[in-house]
Parts: sequence; structure tokens; C-alpha cells
Amino acid sequence: MKRVITLIFTLILMVTVSLVAQENEKKVGFKLNGVYTAWGQYQNDFRLGAVPYEDHYIVQMLRLNLAVNYGADVKAVTRMDLGQGWWGVDNVPPSYKGASGLFDNKDNNYFLHVDHAYLWFNFKPINTAFTVGRFNWSVGNKLVLDNNWDGISADVKISEDNLKLGWIKISEGLPGLSDYDAGNALPYGNNDPLDANLLLASFKTKFSTTNLELYGIYYSDAGFNDSTAFNIDGLCYNRPRFTPQVTSLSILGVAGTSKFDKLTLTYEANYLMGKDEIDNKTHKGFLNTSNGSGVDALKYDINNGDLSGYNIYAKLNYTVSDAVTVGLVAGMGSGDDDPTSGEGNVNKLRTSGFFYLSEVWEDSIMPDEEGITPQGLGAPNVRAYRELENTTALQANALFKITPEWNFFTSFTYLTATQPIYAWTAAGPDLSKSADDIGMEIDFKTNYKIYDKLTLSFMGGYFIPGTGAQYLINGNDKTDDPAYELKTTITFAF
Repeated sequence: MKRVITLIFTLILMVTVSLVAQENEKKVGFKLNGVYTAWGQYQNDFRLGAVPYEDHYIVQMLRLNLAVNYGADVKAVTRMDLGQGWWGVDNVPPSYKGASGLFDNKDNNYFLHVDHAYLWFNFKPINTAFTVGRFNWSVGNKLVLDNNWDGISADVKISEDNLKLGWIKISEGLPGLSDYDAGNALPYGNNDPLDANLLLASFKTKFSTTNLELYGIYYSDAGFNDSTAFNIDGLCYNRPRFTPQVTSLSILGVAGTSKFDKLTLTYEANYLMGKDEIDNKTHKGFLNTSNGSGVDALKYDINNGDLSGYNIYAKLNYTVSDAVTVGLVAGMGSGDDDPTSGEGNVNKLRTSGFFYLSEVWEDSIMPDEEGITPQGLGAPNVRAYRELENTTALQANALFKITPEWNFFTSFTYLTATQPIYAWTAAGPDLSKSADDIGMEIDFKTNYKIYDKLTLSFMGGYFIPGTGAQYLINGNDKTDDPAYELKTTITFAF
């Protein structure tokens, strides 16, 4: 508690100093903004009736953004979360034994968590702005890359266009500084000291009413001699069953937004190819949401070492009038036609879940970096898909602006699997039973602006599962209860 109080007084002092500082050519300035959000959650039957599932809870987050600048060309920036957690849960010290173990041992309510800490400066002689430290990295619509990482980026201004070049230190290997290469197999576990790194290039341009981004990514993990890879073994949440270990990955993609009078089109297409150089003979691995002793019997995909995949996404909005906008969404992501052999499937490197499709099926903000937030069926305890992984989706929606302060959104989404989803038991997948009907979902969301910066929202979704969703989540088609949720949020952005 003392740390939080000290921080708040420090921030107040810095803001006060900035207000009374003497005018000079290179004046130190401070900028503080942030957001407070509380979510009231009512979730039912997320396991489709296989086990009792009634989760009714409240989570909250206070996020502060502080920038300290020296003139217009140099600034240090940090983003901090305070009072973040489940009401009534996070006053308990985090441990893998309790619910907080799902969230990467987050601090409890009496501590703060730092998301971003970086230096930004603009080097005018070469028209390039550099960012050094920990900050968000993302491309396109956040389908393949969206996470907070440590690294260096250079944004080169080319006329009205921008070229971003970046390097990210994804993982230092084992929890230590050594980079000694033993050159041979090591005992199973997190003891290979070699690193995982990522190189990124992104070119953004604008012509007429179109904004376009072309991007390329190369990822390499050298620390897999212990039969573990950072992706997926270094993640502190559980991915869907039969997921490959990514030891290298290349991604090429294009994303953009185009406007034509009353019509707005958002789109993206990407292709991924990589390697899984760990020759797993079984699906078994350790459970990511345990301290290393838990077993995940169906964790890994068994493949020939080659990985590939793709995502295609388009969203169309048409403004009928000042009060009505109608839309269509279509998306397709590749899948694995056989989790026991052949080429493996990959749809992304790592994301935080901010790509939005629906309220129940896909809406899952991953808690490893962004803190404790409400989860959909893609959550670590349910383990359905996120983004467009092995999913083909069609959606129709409409937005109604009832008053300047009040709007209402509703949608209908039809979901199928791009490749068959197989039934499974603890012994492995049952290749004799498969389905591709994921299901359908009806959603709504209404926002009411109480004040200019204060918004009250109420939303919900009703997911009717198909046999494919039943196989994915439970391994069988014995239960098909609809999953549904209601959610109330209040947000103050300042």
C-alpha cells in the first residue's frame, strides 16, 4: 500500500512542478492520462453443460499513462496498472493453487504492475524516431502479433509514408543471463539458455481514401534443446489442445482500411510458414497454468516439423443514415487436418486477444500481459479457439444511434471449422469422429455516455454450440447446452 501511495504523491508532485516550471527553450513537461474500468460478469455453461459452470464476478483496472518529455523530440513513457484484479480474490497473495494462478502470478490489489516503460526520441537528421524499452508491438488487425515486449524500433519517415524496423527480445531462454550453447539435448524442462528473437518490418502508406500496411515478421527460438519452446511452453496460459511448438516462424501480410462514400472496408490477409523442430512422440506436456508439476495430456500437436497457415479477414460497414449503420464480417483461418501427423497449423505468433468477433465464442483478452479481464470461450480454462484459428465466420450486424449519448449494437454470427475438429479422450484424438459445425451466436451491446468521459455499457451473448465446438471443448458430443453471458462495464477515460 505504501508503494501505491508513494507513487500517487510522486505523480501529483511531478504534475505540480510542470505547471509552475519556468518558461525556457527546452522545458520539461509531463502528461498524465488513463482509464478506470470495472466489469460485472455473469457467465454460464462455458463448458456446454459438461460440468457445472456459473461464474458471476467483478473485475477492475485503473491504468495510468505518464509521459515525461524534454522538448518535442525526447520523452520517456510508462504505463501502470493499479488496483487490478477480481473483487474478493486478489487480496490473497497469488499462487498456482488458487484462481490467481491462471494469471501469471499477477500482484494483488495492493501492488502496481508496469506494462510499458520506454524511451522515444526523434533523430531529425535521418527523419527517424527510435523507441527503446518495453512497449506494444502489433501489426494489422492484431490477428498474428499483439503483445508487450522489450525491444528497439525505428520509424523512418519517407515523405508521407512510414517504415518501421524492429527487433524484439522475446525470451532470454532459461531464467538467467547465460547464453552458453551446450549443442546437444538437455533434460526436459526450462533449462536451455539460448534466446528467442523477432525481427519486424512494416510499411504504412496512404493514398486517396485508403490506409495500407504491408508487414513481414521473422521469429526464431534457439532454446529448444530441452524439448520446450517459448511458444507455447513459455506462455502462462493454456492454448487449445494439439498446438505445435513454434521454433521458427515467418509471416507476410497486408492490412488496410478503405472508405468509399458511406461504405468503410477493413481487411487483412496473411500467410505463415515455420518449423516445429521438437520431435514429439506423444501429445503430453506440462500444464502451462501449473508450477511445472501439472500434466497436460493433449498439449502438443504431432507433426513432421513443418508449419504453415493463413488468415483472411474483411469487415464492411455501410452508413444507412446518421442513426443506422449495417455491417458484414467474414473471416477464415487455416486449421490442422490431422493432429497426429503431417504438417502442423499455425495462425499467429502471439496475441493478447484484442481482435473482436463476438462476445462469447472469441472474446478473450489474454491475461498474461494485459492483466485480469473478462474471458470468453478462448480462456485458459475452456481452451476454445481465439481470433480465426481453424475458424470460418460470417456475421451480420447493425448499430443504432438512438440519441447522441446512447447507441445499441447487435449481431448474428455463424461459425464453422475450416478443417475437421476431432473428438478426443485422455489417450489422444479420435480420428474416426470429427465435425466442422462450431455453432452460431447472437450478441448485443449498448453504450450510454453519462458524461463526456464516463460511459456505462451493458452487453451479452448467447452461443448455440455445434458438434465441432463440443469436440473442441469437451472431447465428445454428450452435452450441448448453450453458453451465455451478460456483462456490465463502467469506464472513465481521462
